[in-house]
Amino acid sequence: MLVLGEDADRLYLWKPAGIPVFPPHADPAGDCVLARLLAARPDRAEGWPKGFEGGIAHRLDTATSGLVVAARTPEGLAPLRADFASGALGKFYLFRSDAPAPFHEQVRSEPIAHHPNRKDRMVTRRGPRTVHRGKWYDAWTRFTDRGGGWWEAEIRTGVMHQIRVHAAAAGIPLRGDTLYGGEPGVFVLHHVRMVGPGWASPVAPLPDGARAGAPDDAGGPDVLVRS
Repeated sequence: MLVLGEDADRLYLWKPAGIPVFPPHADPAGDCVLARLLAARPDRAEGWPKGFEGGIAHRLDTATSGLVVAARTPEGLAPLRADFASGALGKFYLFRSDAPAPFHEQVRSEPIAHHPNRKDRMVTRRGPRTVHRGKWYDAWTRFTDRGGGWWEAEIRTGVMHQIRVHAAAAGIPLRGDTLYGGEPGVFVLHHVRMVGPGWASPVAPLPDGARAGAPDDAGGPDVLVRS
């Protein structure tokens, strides 16, 4: 478990790609961020509400790497959860796309819902008759071209596959994300940093093997974020 840093209210963790944040349903003893955190900090095993064990305040998809934020104390978890729920947090990601784009920056705000037939896929609302399952979730994503095929995605909401499905709608599907039309290759979706009311996380370094050509401000944990 790599601890990127901590302050009076939050603990900043680095998640590798390929493991979930919490134990998988099929293997409650399986490898995950929570298990690694408790192995390093066994004092964090008690006192947290269900679904926020260890003080971990949010999730990343298993394939996504990067920053995970936890509360330092049970008392500090409630305001952190409120920041997530209110959309007060800016969450910044990096990914690569092989598709050329005629824009430098674009905001996507189409609501997102589950695919009508596939549990592993989401859809954007293209019109009033878009076929979907369940409710529509509000979603907001800003894409910024960082050069060399690298893109930054800023989100204020947190819908399943939000960046991936909005990127596909924008015509810049992630490399390796064949589920949403990306070219075959190594998939990289990395949560770099988070900015909240009066605080900013350290930068989470990209995984080894994924840094070639990456923007300079995503290079390592000693790089401070720009609020």
